[in-house]
Amino acid sequence: MSTSPTTTSTGEPEVPKSVLHRAIGASAIGNAVEWFDYGVYAVTAVYIAGALFESDNAATLTLLGYAVSFLFRPLGGAIWGPLGDKIGRKRVLAMTILLMSGATLAVGLIPSYAQIGIWAGVLLFVCRTVQGFSAGGEYGGAATFMAEYAPRNKRGFYGSFLEVGTLAGFAGGAAFVLALLQFLSESQMQDWGWRIPFFVAAPLGLIGMYLRSRMEDTPIFRELEAKEEEQEEISGIYKILFGKYLRPMAIMFCMVISVNVVNYTLLSYSPTYFETELDMSTNDALIAILIGQVAMAIVLPFIGALSDKTGRRPMWLFSCAATAFAAIPMYHLMGASSTGAIIGFLVIGLLYAPQLATISATFPAMYPTVVRFAGVALAYNVSTAAFGGTSPLVNDRMIEATGDNIFPAYYTVAACVIGFIASWFLIETKGESLRGTEIPGTPEAHAEQTQLNAERGNA
Repeated sequence: MSTSPTTTSTGEPEVPKSVLHRAIGASAIGNAVEWFDYGVYAVTAVYIAGALFESDNAATLTLLGYAVSFLFRPLGGAIWGPLGDKIGRKRVLAMTILLMSGATLAVGLIPSYAQIGIWAGVLLFVCRTVQGFSAGGEYGGAATFMAEYAPRNKRGFYGSFLEVGTLAGFAGGAAFVLALLQFLSESQMQDWGWRIPFFVAAPLGLIGMYLRSRMEDTPIFRELEAKEEEQEEISGIYKILFGKYLRPMAIMFCMVISVNVVNYTLLSYSPTYFETELDMSTNDALIAILIGQVAMAIVLPFIGALSDKTGRRPMWLFSCAATAFAAIPMYHLMGASSTGAIIGFLVIGLLYAPQLATISATFPAMYPTVVRFAGVALAYNVSTAAFGGTSPLVNDRMIEATGDNIFPAYYTVAACVIGFIASWFLIETKGESLRGTEIPGTPEAHAEQTQLNAERGNA
C-alpha cells in the first residue's frame, strides 16, 4: 500500500488515517520500550543493588548506574540527530530501538557480584551506557516523526500518545514487578526474579522495529527530499544550529529542566523514595505509583487535544506555576500515610501532565525541517543528562546531606520556576505548519508558507 502523501486545501502533505495511526503506534511503542527499561530499573533498584554491588554504597552505586546512561545521551543525540536529518527519521529509529532493547536484555543476564565481583557493576554501567547512547536518538526522533506525521490542527492530540507510551512503559514495568511480587518470595526476587522484566524488552523491541520498518518516512521529510535539496553534512548541520538557532535551543534546554526534573523525581525516584524515606512496603509503593501513572496516561490525550485549541504556551505556563505551588504541600501529604502518598503523587502528576502531554508537539515545532531532529535531540539530551537522569541521585544525596526528606519538593519547585520563565519566551505554534526552512510560527515562516502554497497552486 502506498503512503505517498496527498495534499490538503492549504497545501499540507496529508496521509490516510490508517497510515497516520500506524505511524503514531510505531513511535509510541518505541518510547514505551525505552521507558519500560527505566521503569523496571527504578522499581527493582533495591534488588539490583543487592545482586550486583557489595553492600557498602550499593544503593548509591545503583542510582549512579541510573544516572550514567544519561551522561551518554548527549553523545547519542549529537550523532543520531544530524544523521536523522540527513538519512531520514525512520532509519535512525529502527536502529535505536534495537540497541535499547538489546542492552536492556543484557542487564538481566549480568552475573551477580558474588560470581564476578566488581565486574558485575562494570557490566551494568556498560549496558546503561549503550542504553543512554540509543536513547539519545530515540526520543528526539520519535517526537519529530510523530509531529511531522500529525495534521497541524491535531498535533497536540496525536503527539500526546508518545507520552502515553512513556507512561505505559513506566506503568508496565511497575505492574510487571508487582505481579512478580505476588508469586515470588523476597529471596527469589533477590536471587533471580528481578531479572525477568529485563528479558521482556527483547520481544518488545523486535515488535517496535517491525512496526517502524513497515513505515515510510514522514511526509514533510519526503517533501524535502523530493525537492532534491542538498542535505547538509553533519558538520554543516551543527554550523546551522549554533549559528541560527541558539535561542530556541536555549529556551528548550530550560523547558526540559522543568519537564525532566519533575518526571524523573516523580516517576523514577518515587519507588526508592517511598520505600527508604517513607518506610512504605514495596507493594504499597508500587500501587501508589501505578495509580498515578495510569491516571496520567488517561488524561494525556485530552490535554493534548485541549492544547490544539488553547495553544502550547498557556498549558506550559499553567503547569509550571501549578506544580511549583503544589509540590511542597503534596510532599508533606505523601509522608503522612499510604493514602496520602497516592493522593500527593496523583495531584503532582496531574498538574505536571500538561507539560508531558505537549512536549512532542512543542519541541519539534521550535525548529525547521532541515535541523529539526538534530535540534530536538541535542537540546533535549544535554538538558536531560545534566538535570533529568541525575535527579534520583541528587535527591537521594541531598536528603542524606540535609536530613530533610521533602527535598524533592524543593527541587521540583526550582525546576518549574525555570520552566515557567523559559515558556514565557516560547513562540506559539498551535496550528502552524512544520514545512519549510524557517522556524514555525514566525513571520518569515508565514511568508514562506504563502510562497510554497502559491508555487503548488501554479504547478
